[in-house]
Amino acid sequence: MTEAIERRDDWAWRPWLLAGLGGIAGLLVHLIMGEDHGFDAVASWQLSVAMFVIGFAVLLGYTLERVRWQWSLVFAVISALILAAICRWNGTPNDWSAAESWRMVCAFLSVAIAAPLFQTARDRGAWRFPYAEVHGHAWTNVVIWFASAAFVGVVFLLTLLLSELFSLIGIRLIRDALDAQWFVLLLIGVSLGAAVGVFRKRDGITRMLLKVVVALLGVLAPVMGAGLLLFLASLPFTGLAALWDATKATTPILLSCVVGALVLANVVIGDSDEDENRFPPLRWGAMALALTMLPLAVIAAISTGARIRQYGFTPDRLWALTFVIVACAFGLAYLVALVRGRTDWAKHVRPANLRLAFGLCGLALFLALPILSFNAISTRDQVARLESGRIAPDRFDWAALRFDFGEPGKAAITRLTSNGNTAIRAGAVQALKAEDRWALSRDQENKVRAERVARELRIIPAKVPLPGGLLESFGRFDRYVDQADKRAYALFYKPGDTVAILISYTCDGCVPDVDVRRLSASGNWEQFSVPYGQGDMSGDELKARNRLAGEAIAHGTIEIRNVERHQVFVNGNPVGEVFE
Repeated sequence: MTEAIERRDDWAWRPWLLAGLGGIAGLLVHLIMGEDHGFDAVASWQLSVAMFVIGFAVLLGYTLERVRWQWSLVFAVISALILAAICRWNGTPNDWSAAESWRMVCAFLSVAIAAPLFQTARDRGAWRFPYAEVHGHAWTNVVIWFASAAFVGVVFLLTLLLSELFSLIGIRLIRDALDAQWFVLLLIGVSLGAAVGVFRKRDGITRMLLKVVVALLGVLAPVMGAGLLLFLASLPFTGLAALWDATKATTPILLSCVVGALVLANVVIGDSDEDENRFPPLRWGAMALALTMLPLAVIAAISTGARIRQYGFTPDRLWALTFVIVACAFGLAYLVALVRGRTDWAKHVRPANLRLAFGLCGLALFLALPILSFNAISTRDQVARLESGRIAPDRFDWAALRFDFGEPGKAAITRLTSNGNTAIRAGAVQALKAEDRWALSRDQENKVRAERVARELRIIPAKVPLPGGLLESFGRFDRYVDQADKRAYALFYKPGDTVAILISYTCDGCVPDVDVRRLSASGNWEQFSVPYGQGDMSGDELKARNRLAGEAIAHGTIEIRNVERHQVFVNGNPVGEVFE
């Protein structure tokens, strides 16, 4: 390892080689993707070839050494081919569902984990993985990535400054170049390659940056450890139900805490006994983090399981379940290490980290490949729930099946168009005709909201039959959907009227919502705005108006009056807004 570092420090040409590699990669990506490289205009083969170029350049830049440089070349080619193949299998990003997006995340994760393992084997010249070297490569790669990205940002700021400077004297060459796609990609590639080369050549700088990062993060270990312990200690008093009521993002929040605990604990324990920070607050903070990982992962598992039992499988929930299983594996390993070693737990968790890294790398690669289809699993489960009657067709999430479940979901929609159940068949036909999920979701929500308005409605001054289309028009424009279940509704309408007013409010003292419909010449009820402005009213005046509005709804004292307004006319033409 010492010999490899010495040779690395003497490799003066490294930054220039990697800058050239990055520049060539940027130009190749431009040629492959074309002038317009937006996702809507890119074919899957273009994206896969571009991914191979980018993956090869980045991985070769990170792993290239004069020691066994052929190994780095082979590793970069194989890894880039895997990334390109996964892109090809997933199709164009414009058609990606949640499953394809997470597959790409898993592909990048598998390569990111494999890189430090390969770097260690390359330095050793054998299939051996001393933990200290793997740990050092992993952290160094992370530091170099963020430092290099920051350098790219600085390069762009400098280029932009120079472009404005030369523009002052009428030379727009740099400014025009920044508007060209090829130049931007070239600049990114060159600056990123040069930055990686410099940091790789100057290992002393990188190690210093790494020490600074570790020192800063280590201070957070006791803070987060104490916070997580306090959170778990509070649960017996608050109950788990408070977690589900507070937010729908319970599982992501808990998993983020597990990841944070994992990172901070490893910052403190370092890569060896000599590297471990033994300052008592940091040491006990790391132990607290190790202790809380499994309980947090278990709570996340309970949350995910409850959602699956209630609503069935979806690709997102299956991915969440996968992440929860991984978090439980890490949490269990850390808890076992803590029980076995107590205050000496770090020597047990380091080899566990290495085994978990191999396992996670293999799992991520498996999930990235099109072997296990979460879309197909979710489609079968949701269609079974629909056809068995566990969920009514009008409550079924047709938009998710049509647009979020990939090809299996689309195929199921097509099959359901010939279902024997009339309601299911109608829902499938509507979903198949929809151009996007937003239109389909909006149609379903409008129907539900119209039913809600009809159920809660009180007609004033007297209950009378309503003309066709009137309630549906209000359903389309019912605002504040999340609060709709708590709203009270009053409709001011008399037989034969061409104007109808719907007033709704959520609570006493809240500003009522006023919606007005007018019968058009074509026989449709159409919306037009009626301002219910608060103007410059004081708090007392606003409360008084709200109180009066509530009394009006309660007693039916609502009427439409002719109100005189003024407007300026110039040469017979109206100018400006109407005013009092």
